[in-house]
Amino acid sequence: MAQDTHSEPLKRKAYDKELRKLQARLCQLQDWVKQEAMRVIVVFEGRDAAGKGGTIRAITERVSPRVFRVVALPAPSSREKTQMYLQRYVPHFPAAGEIVIFDRSWYNRAGVEPVMGFCTPEEHERFLIGCPVFEQYMVDSGIILLKIWLEVGKAEQERRFAARVDDPLRQWKLSPMDIKSWKRWYDYSRARDQMLAATDTPHAPWHILRSDNKKKARLNCIRFLLEQIPHKRVKRPKAKLPRRSTRGEYDDDASLQGKNFIPERY
Repeated sequence: MAQDTHSEPLKRKAYDKELRKLQARLCQLQDWVKQEAMRVIVVFEGRDAAGKGGTIRAITERVSPRVFRVVALPAPSSREKTQMYLQRYVPHFPAAGEIVIFDRSWYNRAGVEPVMGFCTPEEHERFLIGCPVFEQYMVDSGIILLKIWLEVGKAEQERRFAARVDDPLRQWKLSPMDIKSWKRWYDYSRARDQMLAATDTPHAPWHILRSDNKKKARLNCIRFLLEQIPHKRVKRPKAKLPRRSTRGEYDDDASLQGKNFIPERY
């Protein structure tokens, strides 16, 4: 995990160029996953303000949501709280030809829940023991499981939190839970280390992504996914648009006269 977190920033033009190339390759991956009926789960975890949302957007903005499906579950309902803990995640698992991205996952029980007192120490310990077994079943069933932890430095997290306080476009990201957890940096560090010690297994290893530099983290993450999910380019026949029929021509503009149009202000 020891890396230079203060490397030179990546210029926007270079970032956009590389991102476009990698996103094109994600489209190729998408075709292969569909053709081969693969099932993939990508778990994103990390500290608050580590950049999970932006990384997930970079992955999914050019692909089909029917193949790349993002799951970000809210707090469990009163009914879900009475279920087996892992139960509410299973219905969101991929069918053939799908990649499911969990924006936080069952690993809430290894992080926010024990730190903030939402589960008992016994429930936390039981999860750490049972989770590797659960993931072994997933992998044995043919699911490709990738677990990514975004690690942001203390100073950079503070800078991002301050930006959320002042920027009206980011204030929605600052939840009451974020405020409460802000002072518990080292509690989260201990919980992270316990999680890694218990659940970093040969069949489902953790991969740490340094995210102090958001642009580099996104590019590194996409490249990592492309390397970890075996795929080939699927040849597509080039589409050719046929001529539109002129039979029964219709005056579209006339048919819309008198309807309510949104004002054109730009």
